[in-house]
Amino acid sequence: MAGLWRARARRGAAAAAVGAAALALALAGCTQPGEPRPEPTAALPAPTLAPTAQASGSPSAPAPTQHWTVVGDPATLATGLRAPWSIALLPGGDALISERDSGRVLERTVDGATRTAGTVPGVVHQGEGGLLGLAVRPGHPDQLYAYLTTARDNRVVRIPLTGAAGARALGKPEVVLDGLPHGTFHNGGRIAFGPDGMLYVTVGDAGDRDGAQQLGYLGGKILRVTPDGGVPGGNPFPGSPVWSLGHRNPQGIGWASDGTMWAAEFGQDTWDELNVITPGANYGWPVVEGIGHRQGFVDPVAQWSTDEASPSDLAVVGATVFVAGLGGQRLWVADASADHAVTTHSLFAGRFGRLREVVQVAPDTLWVLTNNTDGRGTPRTGDDRLLELTITRTG
Repeated sequence: MAGLWRARARRGAAAAAVGAAALALALAGCTQPGEPRPEPTAALPAPTLAPTAQASGSPSAPAPTQHWTVVGDPATLATGLRAPWSIALLPGGDALISERDSGRVLERTVDGATRTAGTVPGVVHQGEGGLLGLAVRPGHPDQLYAYLTTARDNRVVRIPLTGAAGARALGKPEVVLDGLPHGTFHNGGRIAFGPDGMLYVTVGDAGDRDGAQQLGYLGGKILRVTPDGGVPGGNPFPGSPVWSLGHRNPQGIGWASDGTMWAAEFGQDTWDELNVITPGANYGWPVVEGIGHRQGFVDPVAQWSTDEASPSDLAVVGATVFVAGLGGQRLWVADASADHAVTTHSLFAGRFGRLREVVQVAPDTLWVLTNNTDGRGTPRTGDDRLLELTITRTG
């Protein structure tokens, strides 16, 4: 619960609380961007935990050596969505969709009907903030988790789901993690349950660039917490929810069936990134943007110019990572080798406008949300849309 860990918006406060001030200084030092920095504490191996059962409604995992691609023409499943942001899968093929600006959660049933399940209280839309990521806890289809912006912070709440399919409603939210930094821009906002049953949360730097290098500032980080918001065993910094640091605005996370964790991140002016996430590792922002070959920082395995990508979410299928591009208005397909060397190509450039979300809903099916009504796109008739893509193995 929130009392187990209350994030501090001010840099350094949490570091003192967890006895990590020395580590925060080692990471942030007294240097300025561009100067040499001390090498961070060595990254820890991922904890060895038994995988949980997959979330109800999620597809079985293909082999981590298989590559996949899209075939045929996308089908439109829903229209008229307003700034949609995230999809959470439910049993039997149903799904929930968040709308950033309105704070609404939509229920889409397997027969294609779409209705409002409820509105999350306390959501404040400003700039890139609002109702962002959704996740349903594996094995607990009556527990919806949501990442939202309020008047004073970003936070994660747990919301009971009541009612049967086609008549679901939202109960009273319970705070899981609060006090996360918020701003007009760079709110992060993706949440997902990992194969270890823990909740992973992406938090943008909220405009505090240097804070991304400060362990006690939870912006510019990927966090790992228990379903109740506590700090689990196996985290790289004892007593801290920080899983990795040095991020600018990560918004896509996912796992291959072999446990490899992938993340997509918005760059500033030069390079957007696709990263393999290692616990305790430092991904360089704001010292490095893109591949920098700098000691102590982990380089991305792929990078794109910011006008080609602006990557929001991703879906990992076998050894292929599908990445939704906002500014690039395309779907990136990244095929990885066993050592995570990546080759990329793109699909649908400009055809559907901005793409916010991509999720695998069946072994051969992806869903994609367009995002042309978010204030930065050019809405077309019927926007925004939920698209369905068929995928197949290659090679």
